[in-house]
Amino acid sequence: MSTRIEPLHPWSLERLLGRIEQEWAQEKSIFSLAGRRFWQADPDVDLSAVIGGRRVATPVGPAAGPHTQMAQNLALGWLAGARTFELKTVQILDELDIPRPCIDMEHEGYNVEWSQELKLEQSLDEYVKGWLLLAVLRQWEPLRGAIGEPGDHAFELSVGYDLAGIRHERMAALIDGLRQAGPRLDALRAQVGGPFAHLRDVEADPVIVRTATLSTFHGCPPDEIEGIVEHLMTRHGLDVTVKLNPTLLGQEAVAAILHDRLGYTDVPLDAAAFAGDLQWDRALQMIDRLETFARREGREFGLKLTNTLVVQNHRGIMAGDRMYLSGPPLHVLAVELLARLEAALPGRLKLDCAEAGIPVAFSAGVDKDNVADMVGLGLLPVTVCSDLLKPGGYGRMAQGLRSLAKRMKAAKARDLGAWRAHADAQARAAGSASATAFAAARLATPEGFERYTAAAVHDPLRVVDHDLEMFDCAACGNCVTVCPNNAFLSVPTGVKPPLKSRSQYLVLAELCNECGNCTTFCPERGAPWQVKPRLYTDAAVWEARGREGFLMDTNELAGTDPDRTVRLFVGKLPWLR
Repeated sequence: MSTRIEPLHPWSLERLLGRIEQEWAQEKSIFSLAGRRFWQADPDVDLSAVIGGRRVATPVGPAAGPHTQMAQNLALGWLAGARTFELKTVQILDELDIPRPCIDMEHEGYNVEWSQELKLEQSLDEYVKGWLLLAVLRQWEPLRGAIGEPGDHAFELSVGYDLAGIRHERMAALIDGLRQAGPRLDALRAQVGGPFAHLRDVEADPVIVRTATLSTFHGCPPDEIEGIVEHLMTRHGLDVTVKLNPTLLGQEAVAAILHDRLGYTDVPLDAAAFAGDLQWDRALQMIDRLETFARREGREFGLKLTNTLVVQNHRGIMAGDRMYLSGPPLHVLAVELLARLEAALPGRLKLDCAEAGIPVAFSAGVDKDNVADMVGLGLLPVTVCSDLLKPGGYGRMAQGLRSLAKRMKAAKARDLGAWRAHADAQARAAGSASATAFAAARLATPEGFERYTAAAVHDPLRVVDHDLEMFDCAACGNCVTVCPNNAFLSVPTGVKPPLKSRSQYLVLAELCNECGNCTTFCPERGAPWQVKPRLYTDAAVWEARGREGFLMDTNELAGTDPDRTVRLFVGKLPWLR
């Protein structure tokens, strides 16, 4: 039997902090995100909201996915303004062989990865590490000018996909570890040294998660969903949000929106997904029961829209018969589902200006240009994934938050309550019963849905008629910004013959899971994660992968081609040693 090679090998907190300190001192950036792209609160508007039992500084953050799996991902989201984090979905099956590539974001967005790529124990380590890392960064004085007063943030657990798995002792240990994280946090503090040593005892709440989202993917039956929610509320004391699937609309309605309205006629729906998923009437019954159960237990029950949409794999870029649709078309589907739920549950959802009811979170095709509209509907939190996989990466979240603040100021809305009231007033002035109904109605008009259509989304990517090489390239920087794991580095070298580009690009191989997103957005022919110099810091991982690339060591650089050029690049990265 062959030994399984793990796809990711997270770095220690000590190494992450070492990189932060040196990179900030040299380049005024952290994990390749320039300080000028960090989010800083506008003092004229209050974006705070209560989420997960905490008042957090913004209602926006990354959805469960590639941006919330490792500690440096969480730090990047936080620097870009995320204050609510839906952690990467965990399940008991933690040795999945996910096909590579697993992400296809050329246009609307598809993926075939649907839960963590780390072992459960590693996921727990990363979430605790990320929590302490953010506590340290929040108090680190050199960042104060770039981030101001960052305010509070919250982590939310995401789990799937069956009751037996969630009851398993290893899953229970992960959840308990996040609910009572004091010993793990204290054990990590020894790694907070150097210029951060005075923050070793920084305050960090040992209760890392207070809420959990249940992903109802893969035909999870209603009784199973209810059993999981009840288990999480009673055994672990968590408030629980159930993430619904777009299949609730029914195949006919989905086809009418996806194919007829938006023009994605080449996307074949998967009839089995509609037949196997939760059905509309049963969903309403389930919501009734879980709302009552939560009230009895003194817990909060919420809804989230939506999971991705299962479709047949028609593009042939990723392996398998099925893949999961996200991005612009999912947004239109999810808003339609939101409006139908509001109509079916009148006065029961905490939307628009409602002060009570079932809270609704949203994560479907949210981008920097529509996040303000989604926040205006009273949705909390609003989380993002596909948009962060486009060029600009994490920085796109900060753009969205700035847009929200700008629009609130223009509307003279000083806080989110006033922003919701403004959206509601606009909707009623247009003759709609609510802001949610108005949003859905607008997305049914050509003016409203045009930017979500296949015609609008399928703009060709930039192409350069050249094979990608180890050194020199178009130097667009896309590989750095579209990588959710921060596995790429841009190294300024100056122009030194025979090199032509002022910046060269390197791969931190232990943080690269070969998702393929860099290949999609590279204008040249080739896969950057394969072609560019791959650097290792762990000799065991380097050996396990056949000594490909270059091994970093305090005394030497070993590899298949340890030439002077790579040494030049590495000399500019002292934190790798």
